[in-house]
Amino acid sequence: MSVTLKVNGKSHTVDVDASTPLLYILRNDLGLQGPRFGCGLGQCGACTVIMNGVATRSCIVPASAAKGEITTLEGLARNGELHPLQRAWIDEQVPQCGFCQNGQIMTAKALLDRNPKPNDAQIREGMKGVLCRCMTYYRIQAAIKRAVKTIAAKGGAA
Repeated sequence: MSVTLKVNGKSHTVDVDASTPLLYILRNDLGLQGPRFGCGLGQCGACTVIMNGVATRSCIVPASAAKGEITTLEGLARNGELHPLQRAWIDEQVPQCGFCQNGQIMTAKALLDRNPKPNDAQIREGMKGVLCRCMTYYRIQAAIKRAVKTIAAKGGAA
């Protein structure tokens, strides 16, 4: 089947089987390396993208169900400037192995889009579904709080 996807603001048409996971299309057909294969069951979060404003596990979304606006990690930066979450991740030295970082950042972006000023409990609740084997959860929380301050200082949306 032919599928047209709007990814990071651009339309892409690919010929794939209807059951092909969105993750495979993003990585193999579009060359986007942000979303990663982790578990293939939608449980770990490494493959997270934002689809129509919702943090979505791309490993379990078939091509036939991939509709609307899809944003990957690569789509967060604007005009060569990192998104405040990406910058905060670097400043707080969050990554250890780096494997979960795509899912962490994309889930945090969706959280901040819903709640631009989350408290600590809301951050923990919003991020609880993304696994980090290196246990950098405190750094992740600190980076989200830093990004909140940066976004607020710029007077804008996440």
